[in-house]
Amino acid sequence: MSPLDDAELTLSRRLKVVLLVDLVESVVLMQADELGVIARWQAFICYVNRIILPANEGRLVKSLGDGLMAEFDSATSAVSAAAAMHAWMAERCEPLFDGRPLALRAGVHAAHVFVGRDDVYGAGVNLAARVATLAEPGETVATAQVRDLLDDVLDADIHDLGDCHLKHIDEPVRAFRVGPARDLGSQPSRVLPVQLHATVAVIPFACHLAAQEFASVGDLLADGIIERLSLSADLQVVSRLSSGSFKGRSSSLNEIATCLDVRYVVSGSYTVSGSTLAVTTELADASSGHTLWAARLQSDWRALLVPESELIHQVADAVHSKLLESAAVKACNRPLPTLRSYELFLGGITLMHRASPDGFELSRRLLESLAERHRTVASAHAWLAKWYVLRTIQGAVDDLPRAASMALEHTRRALRTEPTSALALAVEGFVYAHLKQDIGSASRRLAAACEMNPSEGLAWLFSGVIHAFLGEPEMALQSGHKALALSPMDPLRYYYESLMGSCEFSAGHYEEAIRWCERSRKRNRQHLSTLRVLIAAYTAADNGAQAILIANELRRLKPTYTVAAYEAQSVAARYPFGQQIARALRSAGIPG
Repeated sequence: MSPLDDAELTLSRRLKVVLLVDLVESVVLMQADELGVIARWQAFICYVNRIILPANEGRLVKSLGDGLMAEFDSATSAVSAAAAMHAWMAERCEPLFDGRPLALRAGVHAAHVFVGRDDVYGAGVNLAARVATLAEPGETVATAQVRDLLDDVLDADIHDLGDCHLKHIDEPVRAFRVGPARDLGSQPSRVLPVQLHATVAVIPFACHLAAQEFASVGDLLADGIIERLSLSADLQVVSRLSSGSFKGRSSSLNEIATCLDVRYVVSGSYTVSGSTLAVTTELADASSGHTLWAARLQSDWRALLVPESELIHQVADAVHSKLLESAAVKACNRPLPTLRSYELFLGGITLMHRASPDGFELSRRLLESLAERHRTVASAHAWLAKWYVLRTIQGAVDDLPRAASMALEHTRRALRTEPTSALALAVEGFVYAHLKQDIGSASRRLAAACEMNPSEGLAWLFSGVIHAFLGEPEMALQSGHKALALSPMDPLRYYYESLMGSCEFSAGHYEEAIRWCERSRKRNRQHLSTLRVLIAAYTAADNGAQAILIANELRRLKPTYTVAAYEAQSVAARYPFGQQIARALRSAGIPG
């Protein structure tokens, strides 16, 4: 008899309810307090075996040190057992020495599985594990098969999550969040701190060969660069009060980084001769000691006293661009598990807005990896939703309803984790506008995002575009300019400039629309929306020859692109704004 025959004899196929539970952020917690986590997990498993499973007629199949699998005959018993496990962690498990609590997430699925003496096998087990990834800390998520088997006597709140797309599962899975009525919604959030920003310190510049009256120039330079870099949502910049303590000290790069808890350090020196200020500056990676960027720049020293100093903008913008570029390069050349969380985040955002199709696809994998690593990070899901919108706008989506469903699934997960996330609300508004073609729902979400966080640039930018579509040019321009003012260093700068061009076009300012769109086109030559508005603006400005050149560029980029495709996919085509663009596309030679 072969080993396969032996296996068949020891397995039986039965309908079981499988419960998968894992410890949230177990790797991070183990690094912080390995023995503490192990001791608490052992106490938890002891309680599960001694109290929870016997009370709910369940069997522990396996415990892996940061997760467990149990099987039940009853869906109600499985859900009740999961609730008891969450309650033990919330009420009886002591936090770690640094105050961080332990929390579980659980997935439940009912299916016919193969039951052995020591394990349970089958696709149903894999699905239960995937469903667990939908749960937030302290939550249980069950499939529709479990929901249908639950007894009416179960005292629980059940929230329909809709059709959810799970990794490596071909078809959407209907999922439900299930929890005790008295606890669901009041469960404290177990969000652990996640560093998604590149950390930077700017040290006051050292004075070389300058009179005493110029001794404060180094402080002016550092203060201006700090102020400019602080406008970026991608960076965490150390306060001048902290970095200023290193003024005039001969400190090593490692000493500065350790003391200020940063990865990157901006430093430099200057000389003054007459009215000429010469500045040497560099950006260094403290972890490797390597210089990432260095430059020697000159200016009139009096220009530092101007609020919008060109020299300070040059340095800050170069530092910001180099940090984003560094994250993108690492993301392209290193395995995802070796990347730091902020590198996944910055690399994902940066590559999403590059011309390369490979880079665009990699950006999705980076953000998915971040979302799997830190399931309570709302921004990862918000940007994943935007990825699906951009993919649709670029004409790379065949199944529009599925793309809309995927995008909304991510925004809803983001808002479940962080209900006050203006970014997630803004992106959801964008999804409703461009994928669902529901301007009313989009407008409500964008208005809420602007009210929730008046400094969220994307919310104002998307609002401006909606106003442009609706033929409200003054409001479009106000929102567009506010978005630009709030986001002077945004990695999506080409995108802001492109949509600002749309706002100007809606107001009939065709030369301004051309100026903004041409600036955007220099940064990204493959953004279809920019090319469309450029064609329409050149046509309206009586420059048909240039419109035809841009149309030819669009056709080289998308050989199968048609006006009919634009009209079918773009919500703008319902309004005079989009209809004017469609007419211009036809007149410039884009096939109907």
